[in-house]
Amino acid sequence: MSKTEDYYERVYDVVKQIPRGKVTTYGAIARYLGIASGARMVGYALNNVTESNIPAHRVVNRNGELTGRSHFPDDTMRERLEQEGLTFIDDYQIDIEKHFWDPTDNLMN
Repeated sequence: MSKTEDYYERVYDVVKQIPRGKVTTYGAIARYLGIASGARMVGYALNNVTESNIPAHRVVNRNGELTGRSHFPDDTMRERLEQEGLTFIDDYQIDIEKHFWDPTDNLMN
């Protein structure tokens, strides 16, 4: 397995643990994995998701914006988050303060 594939698997392991009704950010995942400036790499990993059991819709940018929505058909990302009870403060921005889940506080490294 290449270093990139290993990193992607570590990202997927974190994303699988985000609870229903919560979101985290690309940067929070990168910090948890020890790569503070790796938010973009987290995005690359999520762009390559092929497994349906990885809830990539629960990862947003630091402002709570659904920046990954272009990788979902139609409005699927927003719809999934709405079904989980997340509150939106704009069409494509969730209330990050209310729904944020930090892997550093919730997972053991």
